[in-house]
Amino acid sequence: MPGSGNNVADLVRTAAQRDPERLALIGDSGQLTWSDLDRRVDAVAGALSADGFRPGDRVALRMANTLSFPVAYFAILRAGLVVVPVNPAYTARELGHILSDSGARLMLSAAELPEPAGLENHPVDIDISYGISYDSADGDATLGTELDSIGADEDLAVLMYTSGTTGAPRGAMLPHRALLANLDQCSSLQPAPMTKDDLVLLALPLFHIYGLNAGLGMIARTGATGVLMERFDVDESLALMIDQRVTNIPGAPPMYVAWLARGDRAALRAAFSRVRLATSGAAPLPADALESMRELGVEVYEGYGLTETAPVLTSTLATGRVKAGSIGQAIPAVELRLLDEGDPLAHSADSDDPFDDPGDEGTGEISVRGRNVFLGYWPDGSGGPDDEGWFPTGDVAYRDADGDLHLVDRRRDLILVSGFNVYPREVELVLAGHPEIEEAAVLGVENSATGEGVRAIVVLSPDAELTEDEVRRYATTRLARFKCPTSVEVVDELPHSVTGKVSKARLRELGFADIRPSAST
Repeated sequence: MPGSGNNVADLVRTAAQRDPERLALIGDSGQLTWSDLDRRVDAVAGALSADGFRPGDRVALRMANTLSFPVAYFAILRAGLVVVPVNPAYTARELGHILSDSGARLMLSAAELPEPAGLENHPVDIDISYGISYDSADGDATLGTELDSIGADEDLAVLMYTSGTTGAPRGAMLPHRALLANLDQCSSLQPAPMTKDDLVLLALPLFHIYGLNAGLGMIARTGATGVLMERFDVDESLALMIDQRVTNIPGAPPMYVAWLARGDRAALRAAFSRVRLATSGAAPLPADALESMRELGVEVYEGYGLTETAPVLTSTLATGRVKAGSIGQAIPAVELRLLDEGDPLAHSADSDDPFDDPGDEGTGEISVRGRNVFLGYWPDGSGGPDDEGWFPTGDVAYRDADGDLHLVDRRRDLILVSGFNVYPREVELVLAGHPEIEEAAVLGVENSATGEGVRAIVVLSPDAELTEDEVRRYATTRLARFKCPTSVEVVDELPHSVTGKVSKARLRELGFADIRPSAST
């Protein structure tokens, strides 16, 4: 008997009933039709219930992009349990925090992944299964009675941990309603982000909300075919795209940058020859990468979203206008407004200010409302939407003359220098424009004279011999004085998240925001 249709796992049942022999997933270890996947989900869900796990119990899922992940993911949901996705690369400290904070009773871990060294020393009372009792992806599932899904709508489906500016990551509580609503919202876009005829490259990590819902979830909703990559590799991905005739790429900026850096335009054209839609999210796509992809005949549509919104909020698919730096407009059934629009300190009058747009119609913090918004943070729902359903994202943006949005920065990263707003991203873009600077990150630090000061952490290009004073002098030629770094630190590399963003939380953990002697301004 099929489920109610309001549990995310019911997407698999519906796809299996609609087109049972159509390929659902292709991976290194084999492939699964939709009927295969549905049976295996039943088998694992049944095993979980038989072992005493009850609706609402949290189950950590620690796997790479293999066939085991979607089987386990949908099975946990079908059994009425809560999925807690974790990065397989997490250290014992990082993993221990998530397991203890979520109160997970079980962790399903891929057989090839050893337990992180030191996890045994953490006071985490949890069972760990290494793909023995519950992994039915690579073998014959025990056939039995179809299981009805347990839980739906406002019941918690996924507890996704997301890093804050400071402190330990918090669990964003995503109910079935939010995950399904975002799939419906995205499906209303034209051209459709995904159709049943698509072969979709699943290179985005499935433990991240972008890969989990916009990738895997959308594949299940449409009945498309997912082509799994255990981990992204430039040459392997291009070969896979050609071999499997990939037509759809949910991507992130590091993927496009890496493909272009390979330099073989013939290989790129061959790999993208059947791609009808390429998207990018999770971080801004560099303008030169966008233009280079366009020269190859590939238009990359950018979007913006959050873990807390399951995740998509805006897309250039909403208007069909692809422009560098734009995240488009709100997708259907998502309400969006900018708080504090027209802030007179949002833009300076500097002629060289990269954020000074003559068509600028005001800057403010993005606030959103829609059925895709989460319940709040674990365990009590704190920090969620207000009584009217509005959720402030913490991201600052402005609208251009076309009504398209452009991200400026995180409000929590905003630096106040003598009462004036300094957006780190603006300073980072200026510094990255120096031919000897490969990458830059900017943090605010305490300053007794101005309240806060600007600290730049930069990675130099190979063989560069740029000094800290030279970096500061370069900034003064392109930025107002109050925006210029008062201190500069040169490092070998910056920490990044799995989607390519510089991890400022990690930089703060490493002490880069601590008070240190600053150069005179």
